Amino acid sequence: MEHQQVRQRLMKAAEAGDISLLYGCIQDYPKILDSIDETPFVDTPLHIAVSAGHAHFALEMMKLKPSFGGKLNPQGLSPLDLALRKKEGLSPEDLALRNRLTLTIRRLINFDKELIRIKGRESFTPLHYVAKKGDIDLLAEFLCACPESILDRTIRDETAVHIAVKNSKLQAFKVLLGCLHRIRKHHHVLGWKDDEGNTLLHIAVSTSQTKACYLSISL
Repeated sequence: MEHQQVRQRLMKAAEAGDISLLYGCIQDYPKILDSIDETPFVDTPLHIAVSAGHAHFALEMMKLKPSFGGKLNPQGLSPLDLALRKKEGLSPEDLALRNRLTLTIRRLINFDKELIRIKGRESFTPLHYVAKKGDIDLLAEFLCACPESILDRTIRDETAVHIAVKNSKLQAFKVLLGCLHRIRKHHHVLGWKDDEGNTLLHIAVSTSQTKACYLSISL
């Protein structure tokens, strides 16, 4: 069977979360996953599956091809990044899909906590994204699974803590401060400057965030 036809079937399997069809594709063309992995920037079957909230298919794909977890698509997004953005863009009526996406995200980080640190476009990680959006539940889960991820920086030298303050996400800032205390890095990270020379206190003052200023000074 033609490679391209098998690839189309594989993408349909990912969209439907059909694991049986996945293995049917592998039987027809055993190198199908390797051929996809050879493309530097591509929407892999894992990207497709996670954006549809198919947790079991996503985990099966991670088991077969772990490298897909760190693969960026043409928009510079990893599969976990894509799932987070899909979840954020849903309307309140899309509760079922939102729940499936949340479950898929949680299953992925339980499978491989390092997915939290995959740097995508502008070196943004999944942790940076949930800090920006103020998703307290996922932020806490990410930090619990991989506390070291709080040290990762974007191309602008921003940590998740900088990003939370810049986006006025006070509750996220508090969660991040708690993590810094636990790993004994609070004095170290709070003094870091972004590429414009701003520390967390500078950012909090410039954006008139009184509570964030107080928390930064009192540490």
